[in-house]
Amino acid sequence: MEDRVGVKYESVNESKERKGGHGIPKVSMVPLVFLIFYEVSGGPFGIEDSVKAAGPLLAIVGFLLFAVIWSIPEALITAEMGTMFPENGGYVVWVSSALGPFWGFQQGWAKWLSGVIDNALYPVLFLDYVKSSVPALGGGLPRTFAVLILTVALTYMNYRGLTIVGWVAVFLGVFSLLPFFVMGLIAIPHIEPSRWFEMDLDNVNWGLYLNTLFWNLNYWDSISTLAGEVENPKRTLPRALSYALVLVVGGYLYPLITCTAAVPVVRESWTDGYFSDIAKILGGFWLHSWIQAAAALSNMGNFVTEMSSDSYQLLGMAERGMLPEFFAKRSRYGTPLIGILFSAFGVVLLSWMSFQEIIAAENYLYCFGMILEFIAFIKLRMTHPSTSRPFRIPLGTVGSVLMIIPPTILIVVVMVLASFKVMAVSVLAVLVGFALQPALVYMEKKRWLRFSVSEDLPDLLESSAAPPAEDDTTPLVV
Repeated sequence: MEDRVGVKYESVNESKERKGGHGIPKVSMVPLVFLIFYEVSGGPFGIEDSVKAAGPLLAIVGFLLFAVIWSIPEALITAEMGTMFPENGGYVVWVSSALGPFWGFQQGWAKWLSGVIDNALYPVLFLDYVKSSVPALGGGLPRTFAVLILTVALTYMNYRGLTIVGWVAVFLGVFSLLPFFVMGLIAIPHIEPSRWFEMDLDNVNWGLYLNTLFWNLNYWDSISTLAGEVENPKRTLPRALSYALVLVVGGYLYPLITCTAAVPVVRESWTDGYFSDIAKILGGFWLHSWIQAAAALSNMGNFVTEMSSDSYQLLGMAERGMLPEFFAKRSRYGTPLIGILFSAFGVVLLSWMSFQEIIAAENYLYCFGMILEFIAFIKLRMTHPSTSRPFRIPLGTVGSVLMIIPPTILIVVVMVLASFKVMAVSVLAVLVGFALQPALVYMEKKRWLRFSVSEDLPDLLESSAAPPAEDDTTPLVV
């Protein structure tokens, strides 16, 4: 087998410059933490259904358990593989290096489609939060035009640069989390610990429960598609992932623990937006309005960060010759112009889907991509154990396999619980990718489209005779 990973990213890993090859400032630690925060979470909006589905105890235990069996392994794999391949292709490059270009393309197709489907959700959720104040946005042409206007405005923000997106994410993140911190302080005198232990195993909606936990704790790997835009990624990326992990899990557990104990738990009331009702009970109209504003703006943070990840993934694939060369075109701000336009078009095209359909479809495609990532991670550990990994998970091959068994079981459960409609549509989407990759290869041979590999990237097809690069292991700070 050819050694696809006997390379050293000197220009990315070892350079201390704060600007990329296009003269655009690279992303530093604080914005990177909040970019990850919005890729994964955006705040506790949407976690209310976990209480509705299973009650307070299982909701709290569920977020703790899922963080251990899913979020931590995924973040660790992202840290190792992202620093091993610090370029904008992210997980596409990981899979290509381990399994070949065909499966790398399938990974890119499934993950991009999952991301675009996910992003179609946020303008819709934003309008759902504001329609109480502006009833005309509840449906019809006004709602359609509002979705288009929001998509255009936020797409333009992505066009202007990742640095802007990063600092906008910082502002929105602080604004979104602060009211929950205040509400938690106000809730302390009202807390009755006995409410935490309420549970009825005979009345648990397991499908809603698992999908809510899974949706709120995945997408840690999305930041890998921006690795080429990060300042000193071999040190910054692992630390940012660990800080974001604490921020995300804490941002879920703090309001869950305080609010479920501060007011009587009526499970049927715990639906999207119920935190704002609790805020009104505990703090009054001002806190209620603050939570609603934070929820609406949080969706904007989710949108711009997801679009950044999706569009830079397409740019990274083009730089590796997997997509036509025009996808690698950058704007004068250094942003992936064509990737942004394609991702925005996908969002508009899919915005008609319902909330439940969006979550189910994106979860299914996401699971398919995660299976490929796990296989690539283990295969590279087995076939290239001495290749440079600036961050290395402190586990051997057997330990790594054991680490991914629980999340793999979770993936299987989520896919099995999908409805027949979602399963059929998702499988059809995967089959489209199976046909699309050979079609692009054929177009390249016929020279109908131009493909090229960026000269700025090392050759992933170097001979296995090449000596492994010196390892520089960076610990993950937790």
